[in-house]
Amino acid sequence: MKKTLIKNARVVNEGNIKKRDILIDGDIILKISKSINVNATDVNIIEADNNYLIPGLIDDQVHFREPGLTHKATIETESKAAIAGGITSFIEMPNTVPQSTTIAKLEEKFLIAKNTSWANYSFMFGGTNDNLNEILKVDPKNVAGLKLFLGSSTGNMLVDNPDVLEEIFKKTDLLISVHCEDEKTIKDNLEIYLDKYGDDIPIEMHPKIRNEEACYISSSKAIELAKKTGARLHVFHLSTKKETNLFSNDKPLLEKKITAEVCVHHLWFSEEDYKTKGTHIKWNPAVKSKKDRDGLWEALLDDRIDVIATDHAPHTIEEKRNKYTQAPSGGPLVQHALVALLEMYHNGKISLEKIVEKACHNPAILFQIKERGYIREGYKADLVLVDLKSPWTVQKENILYKCQWSPFEGTTFKSKVTHTFVNGILTYENFKFPNKSIPQRLTFNRI
Repeated sequence: MKKTLIKNARVVNEGNIKKRDILIDGDIILKISKSINVNATDVNIIEADNNYLIPGLIDDQVHFREPGLTHKATIETESKAAIAGGITSFIEMPNTVPQSTTIAKLEEKFLIAKNTSWANYSFMFGGTNDNLNEILKVDPKNVAGLKLFLGSSTGNMLVDNPDVLEEIFKKTDLLISVHCEDEKTIKDNLEIYLDKYGDDIPIEMHPKIRNEEACYISSSKAIELAKKTGARLHVFHLSTKKETNLFSNDKPLLEKKITAEVCVHHLWFSEEDYKTKGTHIKWNPAVKSKKDRDGLWEALLDDRIDVIATDHAPHTIEEKRNKYTQAPSGGPLVQHALVALLEMYHNGKISLEKIVEKACHNPAILFQIKERGYIREGYKADLVLVDLKSPWTVQKENILYKCQWSPFEGTTFKSKVTHTFVNGILTYENFKFPNKSIPQRLTFNRI
């Protein structure tokens, strides 16, 4: 394979933006310099034209639905959509069918990804009320971490036995990622609205059923348990301002034992959008108030929240059109997350450097991912070129998700992903896929 030279890129990396040339050799960034001159016959040259080059995003929370739910999505379809959106590595969740709650089932998913994925991959092992022995068999050097559902969601993997939960927190060396919603609070709230409306509860009631109290009770308990046991805890998809006060910014990420993530949809939408978007923005945890959205932004920018992710979780449009109690929660996001963040940059909400920190650098630090998440010599050449002045509109014909819909359908974004490199291979270019990537299983710098 020829070397590739990216010329005249504005490289966004490690808190700076600098004009640089990048030389790729195989799957590695070989050289970064103000100017690199090569023999054009030996090297593929890509002219960046002063557009912005960022590390490939690392999405620490996706649901690609394979195996068992492949009418909604597959690892192949969704990872291809992720590449188009500038996400070059993903960590996928265990609530498939069957669930990834044994070593054997987890390795089956790794094999599917090896054969079909377009992006680099790892998976979470799933914890339940009765699989502690399997959890203790997991090798932390080979698996991204452990996922626990402390509130029920798609897949019915609720861990609600407090004694089991404490044993897991005490005994595992894995990074523990949690979905935090208090099940009793949700059930009590749901009963109130079922009595009033029956199954056809207005979607606007979703953040009242899965409310601030449900989130805070669960998050605060998980954090209390992590402090008691010394476990390494990562709280997924914060959705309330109140929860952000549980997290600190008094030390660098590398030294934190308790960390947090926010998802693009909780930064973009608020409860006012239910009127127009309906169940298309029904997620667990729920999209809540503008006050909550503003609080999440504040915590993201002051570093109480460490990571931006998607929680990409597609369902068919037919499933989403059901009445409230039958309409599943979740939606597709990987293709449009980066351009949505860039829109927020245009709106003055966040800098390019901060986007890269939260969506590229920090997932690599938090999960101790080897040689990714940065633009550095010797690191894997996962790179994304973006044009900040190239408007386009999300339409059915350019949506790549298997479910063929997006909560952003009809939205015009000012920015476009023009090129995505996966391990040095130009895999995506301006809505086309010129080459098939050769993705790799993520590896981890863990003792």
